[in-house]
Amino acid sequence: MNWTKLIRETHRWLSLAFTVAVIANIVAMITQKPGAEGGQDQSAVLVGLLALIPLIPLLFTGLYLFALPYVARWRRVNAPAVGSEQHP
Repeated sequence: MNWTKLIRETHRWLSLAFTVAVIANIVAMITQKPGAEGGQDQSAVLVGLLALIPLIPLLFTGLYLFALPYVARWRRVNAPAVGSEQHP
């Protein structure tokens, strides 16, 4: 399997996990009762932090995928042209 394809597929699955974590965070915030005891407050914060788990690798895979076309263009410009070799 190609590295780029693997990173792209990982990025897709991480975005799905991040979306689920954000939805769980919204549900936890909506169902939280105002003035509730500290235990429920703390669990809502932990659910909010749960969204950071897929977000961190999502950042790195996204940056890699963002940079791919620029790196490919840079390599293409700096590559020696085929057939332009000079023989003494």
